[in-house]
Amino acid sequence: MAKKARRPAAPVTPAAPAVELSEADHRTLGTLRSLADRVVEGAVASRPPHLDIPSRSLGNVRFNKAKRFIEMGSGKNRRELFNLAQAKAYMQTMLVASGCKALVEQGKSTSIRGMYYLLKHTIAGTKEETFDEQADCDPIIEDVEVALNTLREELHIYAQNKGSIVGNLVFRDSGDEIDCSRMGSGGYTIPSIVEPNVIQFLKCDAKFILHVEKDTVWRRFNEDKFWRKHNCILTHGGGQPPRGVRRLLNRMHHELKLPIYCLLDNDPWGYYIYSVIKQGSINLAYESRRMAIPGAKFVGLRSRDFERCELSPSVIIRLNDQDIKRAKQIAQYPWFVDKKPWQKEIELMLRNGFKLEVESLISKDISYVTETYVPERLAEQDFLD
Repeated sequence: MAKKARRPAAPVTPAAPAVELSEADHRTLGTLRSLADRVVEGAVASRPPHLDIPSRSLGNVRFNKAKRFIEMGSGKNRRELFNLAQAKAYMQTMLVASGCKALVEQGKSTSIRGMYYLLKHTIAGTKEETFDEQADCDPIIEDVEVALNTLREELHIYAQNKGSIVGNLVFRDSGDEIDCSRMGSGGYTIPSIVEPNVIQFLKCDAKFILHVEKDTVWRRFNEDKFWRKHNCILTHGGGQPPRGVRRLLNRMHHELKLPIYCLLDNDPWGYYIYSVIKQGSINLAYESRRMAIPGAKFVGLRSRDFERCELSPSVIIRLNDQDIKRAKQIAQYPWFVDKKPWQKEIELMLRNGFKLEVESLISKDISYVTETYVPERLAEQDFLD
């Protein structure tokens, strides 16, 4: 009698290694589970499932004069599952929260774009998509962030890396030791996630931080080794600084006790960037306490620098109608309206009828900004607060 052929044993799949979660990860998981528990408790008690999302509207934002930064009010919007107009947004909110929980538990991170694709699918038995496009997912991520009072980065979601750092600072990034004085011409790219569980400061000999608006200006300072001559840290945010850059500046200012000076263009956009660094932004008012730096100082470019630095008329850029409108709006910001130096600064720019970029100082000399302009402003303590 023929022997029965034995089936080959199924390969044993090795168990996935246990993920070691940080203290911050455990806190984040706790908030995510609490969100789910509240929904379950409501359902068990026969209450219609709902979520209360803090309102991110302009009407729910105020300037706290004591803290000197923008913060959210107490207004909330209720999102209900059994409300036909709100059911999809409710489902999307819970779906994003679930996706974040999976990321944290797995010890993995993804981009905002990655989260969109991670959660995008056709709902079983329908032709309905969870998200039609990226623009549907982004505000839901912000809703989850503000509802949990948790940084997006703590939910393991990151944005595009943007901005660089160089100078007398050593830190550990995900276990790797980074010496920012040995980063070459490009510096170290500031990551999107800069929380203490990722970046730990090890050694800092710097006396201050100089934050410049653009990569082009930052490169001039780095090439001239301004950070070495003046014992400082140089950063840039590629224009409007992203969350990672603002958060890192906030941490260095508070944890390393470093003053921050901002070298930005003499135009409404430069003023706005300074406002965001110093007081926080309206869109991210719920994170001002971890991003705003009320002590930051504006060292330039100033409206009077055209005459003070004897610049050529060829470097001026005429203000357009949008510039004028924006400048007047900024002058009415609650955090600027009572500051006479800032009112005079904006008034002079409007009276001049033109704006100036920091690069305009190159018309004096290629290194005028690093060897003369900034050193003089710092020595004279000539800045706007």
